Amino acid sequence: MTEGERMSPGRRTVLGAAGAAVLGTAATGLAGAPASAAPRHGGGHGGYRDLPIPYVIGHRGTAGYRPEHTLGSYQHALDLGAHVIEQDLVPTKDGHLVCRHENDISATTDVSDHPEFASRKATKTVDGVAITGWFTEDFTLAELKTLRAKERIPGNRQRNTLYDGRWDVPTFEEVLRWAEEQGRRLGRRIWLHSETKHPTYFRGIGLPLENRVAALLRRYGRHRADSPQFLESFEPSSIQRLSRLVDTPSVVLLSNAGTKPWDFVVGGDPRTVDDLVKPAGLKWIASYAQGIGPTLDLIIPKDASGRLTRPTTLVRDAHAQGLILHPYTMRNENTFLPADFRRGTDPNAYGDAFGAFRTYFATGIDAVFSDNADTALLAAADFRGR
Repeated sequence: MTEGERMSPGRRTVLGAAGAAVLGTAATGLAGAPASAAPRHGGGHGGYRDLPIPYVIGHRGTAGYRPEHTLGSYQHALDLGAHVIEQDLVPTKDGHLVCRHENDISATTDVSDHPEFASRKATKTVDGVAITGWFTEDFTLAELKTLRAKERIPGNRQRNTLYDGRWDVPTFEEVLRWAEEQGRRLGRRIWLHSETKHPTYFRGIGLPLENRVAALLRRYGRHRADSPQFLESFEPSSIQRLSRLVDTPSVVLLSNAGTKPWDFVVGGDPRTVDDLVKPAGLKWIASYAQGIGPTLDLIIPKDASGRLTRPTTLVRDAHAQGLILHPYTMRNENTFLPADFRRGTDPNAYGDAFGAFRTYFATGIDAVFSDNADTALLAAADFRGR
């Protein structure tokens, strides 16, 4: 990252005293603030329909400021005021669920610095893609706990490397306990958003995810329809399995147009994402899930130059089926923003993220995944107060 003399990422990046006050209001919206504090879905039953619109999902915690999927990243997201905090779940060799974006941990841990694990390096085909690296399913939890987490994209986020080695790889149960502890400290429920990663692949090697996830949710009281918890997966069949095990609200993630969920590939289902975003596909999703998590390009496509075009009808069509929308992922850096909102020539400098948020919020989405929770919260507060 070559950000020049700009302030380090973190709360000060976008917050002055007034901004901190705005974030305080946004955060207390989940702590029993009066209904006038922010527009809500309505219902008043303590479930996801009571979250303020639009709400902010801390993507992998605060991946813009800390190495992703660490307790430090989750805590920072909570401290900044994120309404919901995301985890991605993969298994260890001995069946524990840990929080990593991928089962390949080459880029997110210091495993390559451990000579005792050199022989574990392997090439595997995951969802049709050959990957060479180190994989969680080849480590026991005790072995995995000897590793330290590090920044996944240091070229873009060099300042995050300050925290390399500070945290280990958390288990999902550790995160659930952390959420309970933070809930007691703050006097409110802590919302989580948990994804089953590559469920067909893991089922194929004897490490199915869904029963493990459901058992932990039941143990920590997050298995009910009004629990402060979302489940998510890019594989619809994983959400269907989970919906038979728990009543936790769930979201089907949707990748780019023209792609196909891996469970559809394996099962011979001819449908693609293009079919799933049509009214018939959305109606089918609504029969077992409460929402969709489309890529932002499914909300507003880009042209060949990377500039935004006209919004699709996806928001309207999904809402017509009673589905909420959690699109992904907003990041502050130029390289991740639509060309309309890039500023200057440094790809790692911050662009006009507020302009991009405003444009996406105007489509009527219910929430957004963001690597920069503070920016997203200010943008959401601005939008609600427009």
